[in-house]
Amino acid sequence: MTILITGGAGFIGSHVVRLFVEKYPNDHIINLDSLTYAGNLENLADIENKPNYTFVKGDITNEVLINELFGKFKFESVIHLAAESHVDRSIKDPLAFVKTNIIGTVNLLNAAKKVWEGNFENTLFYHISTDEVYGTLGETGLFTETTAYDPNSPYSASKASSDHFVRAYGETYGLPYVISNCSNNYGPNQFPEKLIPLFINNIINNKPLPVYGDGNYTRDWLFVKDHAKAIDLVFHKGKQGETYNIGGFNEWKNIDLVKLLCRLMDDKLNREKGSSEKLITYVKDRPGHDLRYAIDASKINKELEWSPSVTFEEGLSKTIDWYLDNEGWLRNVTSGAYQRYYEKQYGKQ
Repeated sequence: MTILITGGAGFIGSHVVRLFVEKYPNDHIINLDSLTYAGNLENLADIENKPNYTFVKGDITNEVLINELFGKFKFESVIHLAAESHVDRSIKDPLAFVKTNIIGTVNLLNAAKKVWEGNFENTLFYHISTDEVYGTLGETGLFTETTAYDPNSPYSASKASSDHFVRAYGETYGLPYVISNCSNNYGPNQFPEKLIPLFINNIINNKPLPVYGDGNYTRDWLFVKDHAKAIDLVFHKGKQGETYNIGGFNEWKNIDLVKLLCRLMDDKLNREKGSSEKLITYVKDRPGHDLRYAIDASKINKELEWSPSVTFEEGLSKTIDWYLDNEGWLRNVTSGAYQRYYEKQYGKQ
């Protein structure tokens, strides 16, 4: 197959691209990424010369480009990860999320429909989404695949809209699709605006650890490599027209997670016990902050026999080790130097 993976230079996308390139050498993987602040080709330096891998710099909001790529490569399948994903950024600039997450998704759907129409056999549009489309939970209950959508931020509203468009194209035009909604991912290569890599970097540099509100917001955490394996299963074995929730069976209050992270960092950095916890600073809550997310991943567990491979403590320890072993990557990202990698590898365009 020729498979288009959008957002493949990002955090989750780079792990998916690597898995597919290495596991399926007879498939041609096209990685389309606009290389905005969160896209980093250094994430894929180890596979960039593989014969079944091609990188294309481009934006999914560019309708002409998307149509040209579908015409050139004749993609049989799409794995769509490209998205603006940071809630705080969505609060400051909602329109950017509308353009990328909604318009960009519709551009891809239109191009796929045009190329595949009349012969949908052996084609698939796989859309990766988030548990945030479901809104917020109280102290009990879990999000299931049939939970009503109730997004509370511009980010989650834009992702909910894109989910609806994918389903609409399936119902209206017969476009083969699957959707998965995942919980919070963590692991290597994550851009340090997100909680875990941000706090790892801040602890290394003895900077404050800003915790929203009282720190009792609860999230389900999923190791990114386990998510990539789940995406592989859904892509190859999932039922068309179905949704799969992918979660870590792993709920943590933010403050408990941060304290665990502090303990692990003190140990790994040979610092005095409790020194990192002193960096915790409570800050003003953000607007529309959802209290709790928790995913019921029993469907993918039963139908596709997927389950997380590591406990949160194991995954967090591996994640910290990766950042400590790759401080050059972290420095390049926080300084912005990583953005010169594309020019170095591919020249100015």
